[in-house]
Amino acid sequence: MTDVREQLMAALGTVIEPELHRDIVSLNMVRDLSVEGSTARFTLVLTTPACPLKDVFVQRCNEAVIGHVPGIAKLDIKWDAQVPTDRKLHGRLDVPMRSIIAVASGKGGVGKSTVATNLAVALAEAGARVGLMDADILNPNIPMMIGVGVGRPKVVNEKMIPIEAYGVKTISTGFLSDPSKPMILRGPMLHSAIRQFFTDVNWGTLDYMIVDLPPGTGDAPLSLAQSFPLTGAVIVTQPQDVAVSDALRSIAMFETLNVPILGVVENMAGDFFGEGGGEKLAQQRGVAFLGRVPLDAEVRKGGDYGRPIVIHAPDSPAGQALQQVAENTAARVSVVLLQSADVIPLNIIG
Repeated sequence: MTDVREQLMAALGTVIEPELHRDIVSLNMVRDLSVEGSTARFTLVLTTPACPLKDVFVQRCNEAVIGHVPGIAKLDIKWDAQVPTDRKLHGRLDVPMRSIIAVASGKGGVGKSTVATNLAVALAEAGARVGLMDADILNPNIPMMIGVGVGRPKVVNEKMIPIEAYGVKTISTGFLSDPSKPMILRGPMLHSAIRQFFTDVNWGTLDYMIVDLPPGTGDAPLSLAQSFPLTGAVIVTQPQDVAVSDALRSIAMFETLNVPILGVVENMAGDFFGEGGGEKLAQQRGVAFLGRVPLDAEVRKGGDYGRPIVIHAPDSPAGQALQQVAENTAARVSVVLLQSADVIPLNIIG
């Protein structure tokens, strides 16, 4: 039995994870290997529940084992997922967060909050534990977009309990203020509000904290990056040159702050705004292109009515594009962490 298991592990050690370019054995993705008759059973622990590559793994594992390990004619693969933990975050917060992802844009009106909301909901739908923080303190839109425009967080043991929708835990000043009155705060107060959303909210354990930042390169993104170690930033832009030039400034700001750029999302692509500007920007800056989302009135309606399009129209072109953005973003988080020294090994934290 030991010899067969050793042969199986050696064979599986030739299977390469497509994103990380390392074998699945050294990544500790193969767990609970057993052999019963001619069947080998094991669990394959993915680095994100949003991984779209299950069929690829099944094919490659079968190719590596069947016909190469004597006596094994069938593989029975179970699935699990464990998001890598950013070592920079470990012990820094009262609640364990595996990663913090900032969603940013150089200018307003490019659909940043729409992307952040659908990103969070898509990851939660895949089985991840997700928080969504509305860091646009002065102009909060997330409560409306995620369908909880009314409601106030409960306070238990002096900590706010985030409001949950579509499996996403959400906090926003929109829950704490009168929507008919303006929020008027100076820079230091913005800094304090963002810090409190981390320290005074009981988030529980999260795989991904998605932070929807206000547009531009002002106090909020600077406060966030300087106060908490960010795993990476997603930059949202429209295709036209004026939006791309502003997105470039946002990328440059995060690079100055040593925050990895997870990639660029090109939103509202189509005849009206054109196409290709976001992809070209990603190529020029040497960062990932996370996806192109077509201009679609249903996306806007979903935001107005609190029904993210990845939920109410997942098979639409925009719904599929945003799902792909979520999968690509999750993959980039895994790559950034597992190719750096800032990751806690997958078998250390559950």
